[in-house]
Amino acid sequence: MTTPNGIDPSVPPSGTGCGDCDAVGGWWFHLRRCAQCGHIGCCDDSPSKHATAHAQSTGHPVIRSFEPGEDWFWNYDTSELFDSGPDLAPPVCHPADQPTPGPAGRVPANWAETLR
Repeated sequence: MTTPNGIDPSVPPSGTGCGDCDAVGGWWFHLRRCAQCGHIGCCDDSPSKHATAHAQSTGHPVIRSFEPGEDWFWNYDTSELFDSGPDLAPPVCHPADQPTPGPAGRVPANWAETLR
């Protein structure tokens, strides 16, 4: 993948978790990072789907996984998955001791049932 519009490798992530979920006391399954502005949002398997909502509201088309060991990118505009892409400003994932789903203390006991 070349560095297309929608990716700014110099921008750090906005935090270590979904700030939108944090604001309302929610929880997430996996995290995604906007490759343009660094916004961390929750994935589409999460109850609130904040990463997709961010892409739709801002027009920022490219996300990167913010999960440890994952370096794939997704382009919402083209529905393309890229196995890798340009290096982004660190950190490249949430802290290894942060649970998935997370954050600790806010995930309901029946979380797996809520993802169906």
